[in-house]
Amino acid sequence: MATAAAYGCGFACLLLALVCLSAFSPADAQSPGFEARADREPITPIPAPRAQDPQRVLLGERLFGDRRLSHDNTHSCSSCHDIATNGASARIHDTREGQPIALNTPTVFNASLNFRLNWEGNFRSLEDGIEGSLRNPAIMASSVDEALGKLRADPEIVGQFRDAYGREPDVAAMLDAIATYERTLVTPDSRFDRWLAGETNAMTPDELSGYQVFKSLGCIACHQGVNVGGNLFQRHGIFHPLGSPEPALVRVPSLRNVATTAPYFHDGSAATLPDAVKAMGVAQLDRVLTDQQTAAIVAFLNTLTGTYRGQAVRPATATPRTGSQMP
Repeated sequence: MATAAAYGCGFACLLLALVCLSAFSPADAQSPGFEARADREPITPIPAPRAQDPQRVLLGERLFGDRRLSHDNTHSCSSCHDIATNGASARIHDTREGQPIALNTPTVFNASLNFRLNWEGNFRSLEDGIEGSLRNPAIMASSVDEALGKLRADPEIVGQFRDAYGREPDVAAMLDAIATYERTLVTPDSRFDRWLAGETNAMTPDELSGYQVFKSLGCIACHQGVNVGGNLFQRHGIFHPLGSPEPALVRVPSLRNVATTAPYFHDGSAATLPDAVKAMGVAQLDRVLTDQQTAAIVAFLNTLTGTYRGQAVRPATATPRTGSQMP
């Protein structure tokens, strides 16, 4: 089933790439006067966050930074997902107890816009993903029951659950609170989104040319929609190897905020964005991109950086985070 789906996806992507190649000429790619046609573009703007219950969001944010959710009280969700920067980290592999996690940590920003979660796409909802991280021995090495036992011993947080849910902490409320908070972690108002909305000066001619190159080469076949990816599976290394061979089939990552989320790929093997773009050209398109093409695509990708709480998303530092202190 997975193999058939992968080949089906690859065929669909090839068709879309051919459409893009025929629809956009080199002259279009170099035209600085290209204007937004939001209703005809394959990428759509990130909408404003949907309204969420503020008490549940506040509780979820607190739980997101609570180290008691891990077995040994050393890690929280924010240990690997730094909301103050890029929603992930700057490390190739985050670590727990000195052991590196197998895959590079994807950003939590805009995760709610993906159709599946994680590189392997093995979770269908935020709640499932949270529970999976709790029980994963390489991440939190805990369980919902263990975490709840700790939370129920804290009168302050029990009161916060009662205020938000009208009951004491339970599995459904804990998972819902964190997921509710994660749904607020969207980053609208990128310069590209503003251009789509009709702000013609939001992008430079070079960045617009980069967008046209991005489409004409076929990158748009897998990186489109509201999250510029995140909505299908694809096999990596179609023509040439791309990083580690496993997992062979991955959820296509979102390119939202991609300029801030180095290192790249499932194994973190590309240190910079130009490195990643060149590697993708070879592995997925069987093309050695010129320096000019690479620079143009990178210029476009830089316009996909959005804002969170009024501030532009920024790259993470290499300083590890261990989450908030226990009360």
